[in-house]
Amino acid sequence: MTMDAKRVRMAAPERRAALLERALRMFSEGSYRGTTTAEIAKAAGVTEPVLYRHFESKRALFLACLEESWARVRLLWDEAVAAESDPALRVRAMGLAYRDAQGLRSVISSLWIQALDEASDDREIRRYMRRHMREVHDYVAGVHRRAQEAGGMLSARDPEVEAWIFVALGLLRAADDRLGGLAGELFPAIGASRFSWLTGAAPPPA
Repeated sequence: MTMDAKRVRMAAPERRAALLERALRMFSEGSYRGTTTAEIAKAAGVTEPVLYRHFESKRALFLACLEESWARVRLLWDEAVAAESDPALRVRAMGLAYRDAQGLRSVISSLWIQALDEASDDREIRRYMRRHMREVHDYVAGVHRRAQEAGGMLSARDPEVEAWIFVALGLLRAADDRLGGLAGELFPAIGASRFSWLTGAAPPPA
């Protein structure tokens, strides 16, 4: 079967998903500025005009990658929270799931750092990241709030504040992934400290 035949037979949603998957890898392993749409299209086995049928610009493709990576993290956290019956352990379960998803974590860490850097010059990326980070915060705050309502978090703790601290630790993890060994060996102690602060109890074994 020729490549042209494969192109014709692939439905538009499948083609878009294939381009997005390739872009996720290439942006995260390279950079937003250094990776061209021509390179992404070639790696995905299509022409650049085909790529532009699905994504109107390189920026649109990059933002779609950020959306897709967040959707995957959200699913990861949904599953981690649903699997944990003890409300005191749900926030911790999210942190451990993210820690262990090394492939996904490396992708989103790279994309976030690049997006924050680009936000200083690109108004659309800056606007997107403001909305995106608030969406992540609101998700995390919701988990904290439900844990608190179920008696798994001290009533004196503010879910909105604690969620921003959780997001900040995610950024620290991104910096650690990017720079290598910045605070890696301290993350278990950081997690234990956060657990005790939120619940007033000693953390379980990691």
